[in-house]
Amino acid sequence: MEMGCVWMRRVSSGNALSALLVKPPYSVSSPSLLSFLHLKSPPISSVGFSPPSRLPLSTAACSSSAALVPDDEDSFSSSSPRLGSYGKSGIPVKRSKVLLKEMRYVELEKWVQMQGFRPSQAMMLWKRLYGNHIWAHCVDELEGLNKDFKRMLAEYAEFKALSLKGIRTAADGTKKILFSLEDGLVIETVIIPCDRGRNTVCVSSQVGCAMNCQFCYTGRMGLTRHLTAAEIVEQAVFARRLFSEEVGPISNVVFMGMGEPLHNVENVIQAAHIMVHEQGLHFSPRKVTVSTSGLVPQLKRFLHESNCALAVSLNATTDEVRNWIMPINRKYKLDLLLQTLREELHRKKNYKVLFEYVMLAGVNDSIEDAKRLIDLVQGIPCKINLISFNPHSGSQFRPTPEEKIIEFRNILAEGGCTVFLRLSRGDDQMAACGQLGKPGPLQAPLLRVPQEFQMALNAPA
Repeated sequence: MEMGCVWMRRVSSGNALSALLVKPPYSVSSPSLLSFLHLKSPPISSVGFSPPSRLPLSTAACSSSAALVPDDEDSFSSSSPRLGSYGKSGIPVKRSKVLLKEMRYVELEKWVQMQGFRPSQAMMLWKRLYGNHIWAHCVDELEGLNKDFKRMLAEYAEFKALSLKGIRTAADGTKKILFSLEDGLVIETVIIPCDRGRNTVCVSSQVGCAMNCQFCYTGRMGLTRHLTAAEIVEQAVFARRLFSEEVGPISNVVFMGMGEPLHNVENVIQAAHIMVHEQGLHFSPRKVTVSTSGLVPQLKRFLHESNCALAVSLNATTDEVRNWIMPINRKYKLDLLLQTLREELHRKKNYKVLFEYVMLAGVNDSIEDAKRLIDLVQGIPCKINLISFNPHSGSQFRPTPEEKIIEFRNILAEGGCTVFLRLSRGDDQMAACGQLGKPGPLQAPLLRVPQEFQMALNAPA
């Protein structure tokens, strides 16, 4: 992979612990829990901008301070089978307890049976975790369940994957939630209320991001680690639990928070499946949107395995510009990305991809860009979102003036494209698109500005 395509860093870690298996409190004839969870050692190695030392790993269970990152080539070709609830992401198991929100319903049902209880108990538990306006975070909130079952859950199951750290409310009502993870890291989730009832939760999929998109504040962080499926699902659970009464039902989920979702494709597909389960959170698959910067193999896998919506961050109409502002383009060029979409969407009926296009003054907002964009998306069932750039500390870009965005939109519309303008929400609390996260002293590198754009970036605001 070319330099600049992926940027990761490590945090300090302790030694890996051996696997902790739960002995069922009741006699069962089912396969062992080890067999069910497939606990084994995933390959772990250094990647990108990271120290040469490697972390020891004996099992998928490791100390709570560990942050383990897979090799970049392995992670970009995530075609290996799931390693159960914990293995692939390489993050710590919460002590010896099973994380309930890590499992799809069929996995939860199997685990419940292994503990000696009927499948119906699993469905009752599932509804209390995700439905019935309960969104349980502890055993005490599981009214109506068998006492022995609740006692087993208290001893062997963990309900929460996140801890609430704080909530910040923007002038327009957008809310940014800060969550602490088990290892002390922090992620951000955004609630976007809408007067028309289309309330949205924007979830994160990673701590930081490896893609190093030059216009994104989160990209300045580099990648620390993937989030587990449980940590992703819990963001949506918290959103409904905290804000359903205040803003109304939360009907939409967008994977547009911290991280590149398809870099963590295993856990994102798992989380999205849990979110759309009809007896659980029951989001419509068309209202759960997973965004990507253009990881082609994972994009194909997502379209094959999930019925949820797909958004692609395009942001440029030439490889030269996209190589600079979105280094992943050096690995997966525009032609490959767009041809893959043509082929894959031809097999899916009534399915449209959403192209996201962040407008950067003097970089990608010319009339020629608009005309090229019309040509690029030909043959792809799509909608286009034009997004105003949201400034942040250290940014070298400027937002395109509103009148020029409208001109750009009109050219696309005249060319037969379905196009929308997406307003910034929550920017006064750094909750808008591209503003999440908190880069530390060690940051991803800024790439060299091509000669033809240096004047545009240095122009007065």
